Amino acid sequence: MAQRPVADLPAATEHDRKIERIARQLREREGGRPVSLQKRAVSHVVPRSDDPRRTDDKVDISDLDRILSIDPERRVCVAEPGVTFVDLVEATLTHGLLPIVVPELKTITLGGAVAGCSIESMSYRYGGFHDGCLAYEVITGRGDVLTCTPDNEHQHVFQMLHGTFGTLGIISKLEFKLVPAKPFVRMTYERYTDLEAYKAAIRRHYEAQDIDFMDGMIHSPELYILCAGDFVDAAPYTHSYDWMRIYWKSTATRTEDYLRTPDYLFRYDKGVTNVMPSSFLGRLLLGRFVSSNEVLRLAQRFPWLAGGQRPPITLDTFVAFGKVTEFLTWYRDVFRHYPLWCVPYKVVRPYEWLAPAYRPPPDDPLYLDLAIYGMKQPNDGIDYYRLIEEKLMELGQIKTLISHNRYTEAEFWSVFNRENYDRAKAVTDPGGIFRDLYSKTCGR
Repeated sequence: MAQRPVADLPAATEHDRKIERIARQLREREGGRPVSLQKRAVSHVVPRSDDPRRTDDKVDISDLDRILSIDPERRVCVAEPGVTFVDLVEATLTHGLLPIVVPELKTITLGGAVAGCSIESMSYRYGGFHDGCLAYEVITGRGDVLTCTPDNEHQHVFQMLHGTFGTLGIISKLEFKLVPAKPFVRMTYERYTDLEAYKAAIRRHYEAQDIDFMDGMIHSPELYILCAGDFVDAAPYTHSYDWMRIYWKSTATRTEDYLRTPDYLFRYDKGVTNVMPSSFLGRLLLGRFVSSNEVLRLAQRFPWLAGGQRPPITLDTFVAFGKVTEFLTWYRDVFRHYPLWCVPYKVVRPYEWLAPAYRPPPDDPLYLDLAIYGMKQPNDGIDYYRLIEEKLMELGQIKTLISHNRYTEAEFWSVFNRENYDRAKAVTDPGGIFRDLYSKTCGR
């Protein structure tokens, strides 16, 4: 890890005391019950009524929520995993800097962004938040403390931690890159009426690297909006989307917009395409006070609110650029649910946690995250979660594991790399006190 500035020594000493407390709790633990983490911030995994973690023993990491240092010259930050992105952005913007990727919801934490592979509209250039990480401090299931970097003896663990949902140990500290930022963002909304023209525009910006931000909304098979953003020093006006205005709807009617940089980064905090409350009256009375954080807390406390046996579809699919037309043609005919959030995503390396057959084409690392948020399943007896898994496996593509998963164990380990996962698990959790990736994400 980077040497801490002298001014940060008190925070470092306090951090060391926290780590010793957590490590000691793991070393002295008795019994064979699985362990999961007790955090301060709300979990952004979609609540499930059958979540097996409800019966786990807990390790309290709720005090791991401090920024330890920001080095403006090196453009590097060191922080604990419970720091939320809304607090991180406030701190780094005072130096004119941001992390390479800021997830869309304010209370996503640094540790959660690594565990779940968070991406956003700078991902077309930088990949995921984890791709900007330089080092992790990890507390193992035995209470050992490891420093993991891309080039030390724990490099395999470093590469396996993202996308494994905290099943390989406890990330207790992160060191990650920062990039220059400006106070405002100017948005331009490019309008297309067919998929191929839309794809051509995405490819053009991807190859030219000529904008700071790129995402989009597929409002229908006849309306595709590409949201192109650039940092600017000044703005003639600004809008925020934290009360009456709904961002995704605005993209269909505006040609440009200006937002303060924090308001841009968290423009979806009230919901991506599943904004709640959605009615005019509901937003007038409650919209100022209800964010994703309150909705998730309520759903986790009362999981039956999340939809029972036929929960709404909330998931991100990751589709290689060359497979997008085939996938969206099938989706149009079978799912017929819009809008879709579209996030171009550069796969920075062939990630070790994916099975080789599901890694990106060597000649084209560009993917689209096509996100379905809030689709109500029709009462037709079809499990649409299962349906989309089957189609993605047929195409050799993947989805996130933050929601409901229907994979059989054999299918799961045909997509995710069992050999690499077990190799990392042997280092970080040989006693298996943390649930493995399949049992944690598939509820078995």
